[in-house]
Amino acid sequence: MYGSRRGHGQRVGIGVAGAAVGALLLVAGCSSASSGGREKPDRDERPAQRPKAMAPYWVNPDSTAAKEAAKLRADGEKSDAALIDKIAAQPVAEWIGVDDPEGQARGFTEAAEKAGREALLVLYNIPHRDCGQYSQGGAADGNAYRDWLDKAVRGIGDRRATVVLEPDALPHIGDGCTPAQFHEERFALLKEAVDKLKALPATKVYLDAGNPNWVTPPDRMVDPLRRAGMDAADGFALNISNFQTTEANKEYGDKLSGLLGGKHYVIDTSRNGNGPLAGADHEKTWCNPAGRALGEPPTVKTGDPRVDAYLWIKRPGESDGTCKGGPDAGTWWEKYALELARNAR
Repeated sequence: MYGSRRGHGQRVGIGVAGAAVGALLLVAGCSSASSGGREKPDRDERPAQRPKAMAPYWVNPDSTAAKEAAKLRADGEKSDAALIDKIAAQPVAEWIGVDDPEGQARGFTEAAEKAGREALLVLYNIPHRDCGQYSQGGAADGNAYRDWLDKAVRGIGDRRATVVLEPDALPHIGDGCTPAQFHEERFALLKEAVDKLKALPATKVYLDAGNPNWVTPPDRMVDPLRRAGMDAADGFALNISNFQTTEANKEYGDKLSGLLGGKHYVIDTSRNGNGPLAGADHEKTWCNPAGRALGEPPTVKTGDPRVDAYLWIKRPGESDGTCKGGPDAGTWWEKYALELARNAR
């Protein structure tokens, strides 16, 4: 029923950050003093942190991409390892999963703090998630979500974090995918989430607002965002797990920002280097489309006062779902990761 509509949307990985949380506490502080604008990596070739003024977000030195690159080097596949290093070298969002949200959030934020950076997190567990498609799931009901959220909030604590809140949740209201009987609960849960996260001393929060090819024109997103707590949030996020160009997102984002009193926003540039796949049916444009490329590296130097950052929210190399030969959503797919990196400009 929703297939044609969902073609304008996005697929989101469910995987949790690649490394066990226990290991995260052992890898913080893995960089030495900077040299030539780049901090020196460890002798084991794990990724270093990026210059803080350019990208203050934590690079997980034990991410899935970093581990896969190390395996490729050990197997003598140096050229492929170098391609995967393009992903491993960047700060990529850590998705907080269902199991032990407090431990995950604490592990990531403590590791980031020890490295002198801030954690980039995604909370993705809203009830009735993804309308039963590739990333279906979520909390069983509102109370289960509140319990999960409270644990994640405790895990973040007073450490610095940027949180992208519930990809798909509001656009799925805007496009009619989420049944009407769930709308009021969803608005209430998101507003509670914004309020609890913003009550923390060092947390920024961005609500997902879709992409320029999904819920249009942008004024259709204004009421859902406001009802979900936009006034208290730092802003909204665009293009999560999608491929729309940065310029198209800016045009859409600037219009939406104007309708929301000048709210700032962030753009997911993880896979938009070649823009969207043209001339294909809807599913081909969002589910593991061929010929895509890594986009602009994460940075707060966007040149636009309304755009707080370009972020890699979708984890490049993780599948959008079981389409085009891909594994389950959120599962590492080396073939696709190599193509994204090979096509990067």
